[in-house]
Amino acid sequence: MRILIILLFTIYMFGCVEKTSFKGKIISENQLTNLKIQNKSDLIEKLGQPSYVDEIQNKFFYFTEKSKERNFFNKKTEYSYLFIFEVDQNDNIISKESINLLDKDLSLYLKTETPNNIVERGFIEKIFGGVGPQQLPTNNE
Repeated sequence: MRILIILLFTIYMFGCVEKTSFKGKIISENQLTNLKIQNKSDLIEKLGQPSYVDEIQNKFFYFTEKSKERNFFNKKTEYSYLFIFEVDQNDNIISKESINLLDKDLSLYLKTETPNNIVERGFIEKIFGGVGPQQLPTNNE
């Protein structure tokens, strides 16, 4: 009986503790409202190094998320954002975009598919995985 009481008390104590966790770059509300940046150096100075840099399109991605967890069954994400900054050749910021990842209507981003123009596979190759040497197409095709 004593072990059962201690077990229930332990579960009760640890089940009521709320734990807040952050993922990615922690960006405060003040940083977002007063974000007056013109170029790449201002961006890195105010927000730090980005979570990801796309070298091809010259975009800087910042990810931030805040979650609260009371117990194993009760976990809630309070906010989750992706901030995208596009930079031109002169390191000036030409576009800014923020995406709320908790928004249920992300159909614009979810339906975007990158085409595979490198290797066009036939039905048999899709099933068996393209056995044998493959030639990549040239730019003339």
